[in-house]
Formats: sequence, C-alpha cells, structure tokens
Amino acid sequence: MSWPLRRPRRKRIARLCLEGPIAGAARSRVLKALRQVEDQRFPVLLLRIDSPGGTVGDSQEIHQALLRLKAKGCKIVASYGNISASGGVYVGCAADRVVANPGTITGSIGVILRGNNLEKLLDRIGIRFETVKSGVFKDILSPDRALSAEERGILQALIDSSYGQFVRAVAEGRGLSEETVRSFADGRVFSGAQALELGLVDLLGDEDTARREAARLVGLDEERSKPVNVGQQKRGLWQRLRQQLQLEFGMGGQPLWLFHP
Repeated sequence: MSWPLRRPRRKRIARLCLEGPIAGAARSRVLKALRQVEDQRFPVLLLRIDSPGGTVGDSQEIHQALLRLKAKGCKIVASYGNISASGGVYVGCAADRVVANPGTITGSIGVILRGNNLEKLLDRIGIRFETVKSGVFKDILSPDRALSAEERGILQALIDSSYGQFVRAVAEGRGLSEETVRSFADGRVFSGAQALELGLVDLLGDEDTARREAARLVGLDEERSKPVNVGQQKRGLWQRLRQQLQLEFGMGGQPLWLFHP
C-alpha cells in the first residue's frame, strides 16, 4: 500500500505587531504568537514595533524568545513604526535586520525608576504612615518620606545593573562595542535617520520595505509575498488606556525601559 506524498509546506512570512507599552498582557500575547511562528515553521518573521518600551523583565522575556526562534532557523526583520524606543529597541535588537522610517522616534536607551515623595502634602492634610518592617530598606521609595543617601545608592546600583544589561544586548545585537553604545546610550532619542548613522538600524523605509527585506532573506518573491498575521491584539481605546495606566500607576517603583517625555 502506498501512502500519498505530503505536499511541502509553503514558505510564508509571519507578521507580528508589538504596539503600546511592553508589559503584562502584551508580553503574554507576543510569547504565544512566537510559539505559533515556531510551531508552524515560518521561515521569517516580520516584527512590527510601535512602542515606547515598558518593563525590564517583560522586554527581556520577549528578547530571549526571539533569540530562541532565531536559533531554530527563523529569520527576523524588525520594522519600527512611529516609535520604537527603550524597551522597543531592546526587543528590536534581537532581529537579523532592523528597518525604520526616517522620522521614527527611537533610542532612549537607559533605565528609569520613579517614586513619589508626598511628605509635605501628607503633613499638610494630617496623614501619617505607621510602618513596621523587617529590615531597614523594606520601605524604600515609601511616598511619605525622602530617600536617604544610602537608599539612593542602592537604587542607583540597581539601575546601573539593568543599564549594563541593556547596553550589552544592544552591542551584541547590533554588532557594536559596548563603549560605542555607551557613547550615545544616555537616554536621548533619535530619528530613524540618525539611528542609521549610529548603527541602531540597517535600512530606512516603511513596513513594506521591511516585508521585502524579509522575503529577500529567505528567497521569497518580494512582489507577491504577503505576510500572515499572528497574535493579533485588541485595538480598543480602553485596552490602550489600560496599558498606559498600568505603566503609570501599577509599575511604580519598578525599573523601566521606557521613553517617557
């Protein structure tokens, strides 16, 4: 008895959008989509990024998942939209090729941690916090008092460690030295055209330019290859507002890879 021959899997471009803050639900959706790209054996992924960045851990998890996907033979082309900054850059530097519009806002390589000192306001309205803690630093960044010099030093060491991880990832992903990356990784933002000169992107163009580049990398017809969308996200106003509020209020006291003008 002869078995019918299996038809060879047709090569296609997978397209995944990472829009808005990188945190929580966005991470889960992207990781699930990347597993789909792997399971369906797409030869190349077009990763569209339009994000100001987000939390450190979530950005790192997506970055690592992209590296694993690359290790299994899938090519990755990142396409930067209106903005791909901070954590968006961290994610994008895992790609084989990065394409940005000339006017894309990118860069903002650095770490920020913010707290609120409401001591004077609380005194004015007669509110006092009573704190019982197991260690002297357990209430670090408490809103009812200023940071001590020692606490500031602890937090600065935390930020410096996270910053070093960011610099190394960009240097490795973009084929630059850490010294070169540190020369411009001071939180400033760049246009796509400036980023090209710095080596943060490979090519200037729109998403269709990135699609053509993805097709070229795996030998597909640049004119006829249409991407298959994976991991589509909800686009409602409330969804976007919830993501932003989560970053503004729910992530207080966390180091962030976030462009926040």
